[in-house]
Amino acid sequence: MQRVEAQIKRLIDECDYDEVTRLFATLQGGKRLRAKLILKIAPEHKDAPLLAAIVELIHAASLLHDDVIDDAMTRRGEASVNATDGSKTAVMLGDILYSKAFTELVAFDKKVAQTIASSVTALSKGEMMDVEMAQNFNADEERYLDMLYLKTATLIEAAAKASALLAGKDADKHALYGRNLGLSFQIIDDILDITADEATLGKPAMNDYVEGKCTLPYIYLYEKLDDIEREKLVALHAKKPAPEELLWMQEKMQEHKTIEKSFKLAKQLSDEAKQAMSEDEDLVNILDTMIKRSY
Repeated sequence: MQRVEAQIKRLIDECDYDEVTRLFATLQGGKRLRAKLILKIAPEHKDAPLLAAIVELIHAASLLHDDVIDDAMTRRGEASVNATDGSKTAVMLGDILYSKAFTELVAFDKKVAQTIASSVTALSKGEMMDVEMAQNFNADEERYLDMLYLKTATLIEAAAKASALLAGKDADKHALYGRNLGLSFQIIDDILDITADEATLGKPAMNDYVEGKCTLPYIYLYEKLDDIEREKLVALHAKKPAPEELLWMQEKMQEHKTIEKSFKLAKQLSDEAKQAMSEDEDLVNILDTMIKRSY
């Protein structure tokens, strides 16, 4: 990871603009999940740290744009760039990170480069779908999972597949692993938005619903409610609910076990990924650690 961080620093320094260096330094590093995945899959390849740095720049750019779209004032408990320096600056910084990443990516083998590049197109489509879906209550589980795959899982899938191509390993199995890891990771995040406290989240609990994001626990809840309760749930969508309304949703989720049902799907996806990578203890451990975040 030290080599990855060194590559990230080099790429930022090569942008040759003090403002980019300053702003990038304000971004919290995060879990570096995608970079760690690449290093686990292709630990001996000389270009793995650079590929990991490229993917992390792409991920950082997507988060910058995501914060602007969501009007998010915080990111990982710290002020976002659009909060401190404005949305225009955040978008332009994201554009610089994207373009620098692609400048480096073209030096890789064509299959590796295409794998990462196509995932960025999918990621952008997923972001657009997320914005569209937030305008109204969505009760369609399949539609939500399609959006989740595009917006979140596709870059993790691409990181796993591209690093497998680098290392001469089974690209399809690793792509399945990355896809399911990405989906289950986001489903656990959706659960934590409801079950974790504000200090842990770095944002108010159940904030996803306030922002218009209708995640699996809410979709499963809608399926279980009667007509009057459904109307109440839909009426609270994309609004800041009163404490008693938050409590009502939480109690109904407990009653109908929608958190447990969401976790069951995340566990099923994780188990499928484990089966695909059963001989790789490190990759199995990543899944185990991810699943344990929820409770």
